[in-house]
Amino acid sequence: MTITLFLYLLSLALWLGGMIFFAFFVAPALFGNLQIAQAGKVVSTIFPRYYMLGYVAGVISVIIAAYFAISRTPHGAWTLAALMLAVALGLTIYAGAVVRPQVDAIRTVAEEANPDPARKAEFDRLHRLSVQLNGAVMILDLLALLATASALAPRI
Repeated sequence: MTITLFLYLLSLALWLGGMIFFAFFVAPALFGNLQIAQAGKVVSTIFPRYYMLGYVAGVISVIIAAYFAISRTPHGAWTLAALMLAVALGLTIYAGAVVRPQVDAIRTVAEEANPDPARKAEFDRLHRLSVQLNGAVMILDLLALLATASALAPRI
């Protein structure tokens, strides 16, 4: 049981930590120090790995949280964590498999001096959606971590 809990906590920490590190350290450093075109190319190189981390860590954390929801008493906090993580995983898959390829297809519009207004608006919409999805995943992961702490806290 200790190894299973360790794998769960490790996967959740890697998933959440990777997102926080990218959003608050990597992206600001890239876009603050490189030209937009260069920063965009670096980010598009990072994103496949970024999302793969989310997929793998998400699947592991959802499976283990669901296992604990079924096998432990009380079930409430573990069930809540499993549900939040499942939604977060779904959002991650949508952001990485659906939205990211659409952004990549029109990414160069952000680099153009006089971009087509319709393409620029579409890029901005997709970028905003991506940021919102990733923000929602971070919040859900944090709430799942809180539910986990509640499940593991000794009852006083």
